[in-house]
Amino acid sequence: MDLRAPFGRIDPDRCGCDAEPGALMPVDEALARGLALVDPVARCESVPLFRATGRVLAEPVRAALPLPPFDNAAMDGYALRLSDLAGPGPWTLPVGARMRAGDPPCPLPDGAACRILTGAALPTGADAVVAQEDTARANETIRLDRRPAPGQHIRRAGDDLAAGEDVVPAGRLIGPREAGAIAAAGVARVRVRARLRAAVLCTGSELVPPGQPLAPGQIWDANAAILAAALDQPWIDRTDLGAVPDDPEALAKALVAACAQTNLVITTGGVSVGDEDHMARLFTEAGGVIHVMKIAMKPGKPLTIGRLGRTLWLGLPGNPVAAFVTWTVIGARLAEAMVGIAPTIPRKTLARLAAPLRHRPGRCEYRPARVLGYCAQGTQMIECLEAPGSHRVALLVRAEGLALIPAEAEAMSAGALVEFLPFGTAHRKDT
Repeated sequence: MDLRAPFGRIDPDRCGCDAEPGALMPVDEALARGLALVDPVARCESVPLFRATGRVLAEPVRAALPLPPFDNAAMDGYALRLSDLAGPGPWTLPVGARMRAGDPPCPLPDGAACRILTGAALPTGADAVVAQEDTARANETIRLDRRPAPGQHIRRAGDDLAAGEDVVPAGRLIGPREAGAIAAAGVARVRVRARLRAAVLCTGSELVPPGQPLAPGQIWDANAAILAAALDQPWIDRTDLGAVPDDPEALAKALVAACAQTNLVITTGGVSVGDEDHMARLFTEAGGVIHVMKIAMKPGKPLTIGRLGRTLWLGLPGNPVAAFVTWTVIGARLAEAMVGIAPTIPRKTLARLAAPLRHRPGRCEYRPARVLGYCAQGTQMIECLEAPGSHRVALLVRAEGLALIPAEAEAMSAGALVEFLPFGTAHRKDT
């Protein structure tokens, strides 16, 4: 791992893991190959701004007018003309006008001040606003003891944006900040990308939906719930195909049908080397091409990425922790790229270990960790939870993110810097 590696882009030469020689693919190379396979959703649609929350802008929103569109007062007070303050202070001016927010601008009377409220258009001829607490008012006159600076407490037209500038760029998810800026620009409808059509298929004869009784040897299907929650986004149209037994004919039928109807097919299980791991073979027999198989990460080594026609296939491991980690590290990035979500801020951060740990060299490890606070230098301190095992899904609930343990590390001391991937960062860049 090279902590100098930039957070803002993929760099296979600075992966954060080392592949087992001749066997496994580094994580960043797997991600780069997956992104190269992405066929972005091309269809767009126009929707009302108030129904666009969580959708992805297909084109930038531009300001038709400057923002703000006119000079206005930054606070309650009095607008005046500096040339009316002759000689040394204090100065007394009559109040000759009054302006509220929403009033059309009026001329400033000669030798007089205008009572003005926050957001009101600046009277024509005024070149400063004095805050009301800096004046003394008696009847219809004000007194001020200090000369205001030119332009004081005035918001100039275009201070926020000039006419024609982008208010929000393409590729941004519309949240409260974006919606507010778009509305301030007077835009009522926006063009957004059509939703990504994604299908989830969990494989395994042992899987039973939660709530149903278990027969001997069966387990409840956690992967379907993990992915349903992860894909519950306004920009995704999710289809849940349930669990399919380890029957090659049934799996092939379900896989081909899903690839024909969606942009992204996500499967769990069936991608390792067991007797009932059929998915890679079935995918290639259906005409798909596999570009990633077996990567140098723990958990998640069997992750498989391929493409059939215009559909991307993401074959996640069957163990719930491995499925969650591989989706968080790689799958989410691919889905975001497919719908055109532009990277914004780095997803990773640096943190210090609160306690020493040991690690088996060979693969980089994404270990669940919880945040303890900050050290004296202001760096986040994290505690890695015990090595989870790919099946310990309940352990994830105690974590707030994933600590990346470098592949070459055999032991790390307390205070050592590690890369940390917080949970809940759905559309940020880097892994």
